Amino acid sequence: MFRKVLVANRGEIAVRLLRALREQRIPSVAVYSEADRASLHVRLADEAVAIGPAPSSESYLRIDRLVDAARQTGAEAIHPGYGFLSENADFAQACLDAGITFIGPGPGAIRAMGVKTEARRVARAAGVSGVPGTDSPLQSAREARDLAAGLGYPVMLKAAAGGGGKGMRLVRAEGEMEAAFRDASGEAERAFKSGDVYLEKFIESPRHIEIQILGDSHGHMIHLGERECSLQRRHQKIIEECPSPLVAAYPELRARMGEAAVRVARAAGYTNAGTVEFLVDRNRAFYFLEMNTRLQVEHPVTELVTGLDLVAWQLRIAAGERLTIAQDDVRGRGWSIECRVCAEDPEHGFLPSPGKIAALREPAGPGIRVDSGVYPGWTVPLEYDPLLAKLAGWASSRDEAIQKLRRALGEYSIQGIRCNLRLLADLLDSDGFRRGDLHTGFVEQFLAARGPSAGSGETAAVAALVAAIEHHSQQAGNGVAGPAPSGRWRLTGRDDLLR
Repeated sequence: MFRKVLVANRGEIAVRLLRALREQRIPSVAVYSEADRASLHVRLADEAVAIGPAPSSESYLRIDRLVDAARQTGAEAIHPGYGFLSENADFAQACLDAGITFIGPGPGAIRAMGVKTEARRVARAAGVSGVPGTDSPLQSAREARDLAAGLGYPVMLKAAAGGGGKGMRLVRAEGEMEAAFRDASGEAERAFKSGDVYLEKFIESPRHIEIQILGDSHGHMIHLGERECSLQRRHQKIIEECPSPLVAAYPELRARMGEAAVRVARAAGYTNAGTVEFLVDRNRAFYFLEMNTRLQVEHPVTELVTGLDLVAWQLRIAAGERLTIAQDDVRGRGWSIECRVCAEDPEHGFLPSPGKIAALREPAGPGIRVDSGVYPGWTVPLEYDPLLAKLAGWASSRDEAIQKLRRALGEYSIQGIRCNLRLLADLLDSDGFRRGDLHTGFVEQFLAARGPSAGSGETAAVAALVAAIEHHSQQAGNGVAGPAPSGRWRLTGRDDLLR
């Protein structure tokens, strides 16, 4: 096993990884930007290294600074978490070139599956059908219009080099294509440094179901069942569960989807943990969507149901150990549901809500798991993803899991900033969710039924401006952008970083 591991991430996932390392008795190294100097992950690590200013382009996305931090501290391996550079083949290659183990798949597998058009070709070669569409980047809006005419509207433009809902536009008619192509390509360029987009037929009201896979470097590959990820807003998942209410009713569907996922992963030469994602239509036909070549945000629900620690297995596989679990050993027990707790204001257009957490009460009790990256007195920065924590509940049945989670949401309290706890509770209480009648448009329909947001138009713009001004005022007042006062810094338990 590794003698020291660097965690190349921040927030709740960095905390999750650091705790896994401590359980394995592996010394850890955190990295942090100026905005994250007082973050929880910095406090929990054995060592911490500053890697740059607040913008991620100057810190968490700087391959050279991350590799240098590993060299300086003697870290033998780097875990990228999710987001940032977790699916960046150049980062994996840079680690390899530096003699540092990248805890994840090799650069070849990341390139094959990270570019969505190439992933579609790999899946087809493995005999797994994808959503009808193009396998090459589009050269122009005109080409997109010509191809869309053959597929039939509506269609979806999607970034070839990314995911997470960025660089995606729904096009329902030919007249919308020019603007949609421009917007999708521009957003993809900003997010992934590649403006390439491709075209897919839009499937109305599908379910988004993903299969967790795990494979070692000795040729052994298994799947750990499915997760239902259909509750999304703007292609970002909000609530996930394991198993899927649909798949649980049709066990043969799980077997077919699991076998297809393993075929795709094998065809890509994949090792370590990954996720193969599918869209499932109303006739239970499933289509390959993409592969996430990393740990997923929603991995806790799989861990709670299978009893397997995915991060621990990532470490073992990256260290060259064999996967000792056979497919027949994988047994699901009970039901788990996860909610993403975010610093955003659902009542005002989901505007980000940076600021100081004045008070925090996180839920606990039987069947409740909280993966959190925050603490009272910490200032939520404006520069990064608003995810604060993941709240998961487990019980022997879906109804009981909902009740566990609903109780936990009632106990959860975050003061000083806005968050989405009320929306999560309302979604769990909705009749459609309780029935398990889910699809990717569920959340948008739910929000539309509630009426227009209080933050539409001018009110939302003013609120966003006030939030930004307040955030930067707090940064200036707290000294986040520069050296923190030693007295305040010692309160974080990391005063050694000032020396």
